[in-house]
Amino acid sequence: MSDLLAGAYLAKGTIGNVGTPGAPVASFSLVVVPSQHSVSGTVVITQAIQGPDSYIVVPVTGKIFSTGIGKVTQVVGLKGQYVHSVPPPAFGSFLADFEANLAIDNEWNGTGGFSYYGHNVENVPVKAVNQVELV
Repeated sequence: MSDLLAGAYLAKGTIGNVGTPGAPVASFSLVVVPSQHSVSGTVVITQAIQGPDSYIVVPVTGKIFSTGIGKVTQVVGLKGQYVHSVPPPAFGSFLADFEANLAIDNEWNGTGGFSYYGHNVENVPVKAVNQVELV
């Protein structure tokens, strides 16, 4: 039982064309446990265009696997749901699905895509964000 979290680490980064006006970008902060092939954390989708989809927070879980194929050393699949509110004049809210797939190297850089209510973003950069780890 003590090896359950063996090798766990934090991965932070972005999926999308950062800096492109109007492009949706998914920022992720994930706890990765390679020994369990598990990933969990939060994805925040932002878009400069005002509207119900301009800022979305999604709790996610997923799987990570090694590939052994050239520069792509890992593949990651994420899924989650978030509350989507319908803009006026309609009203109401419902659970909307989020999915992401990443083909990355050991530093969490590569290519990927994500989808959420009414949006599909494909073949965009995945870039790690370097952060200072606090102990």
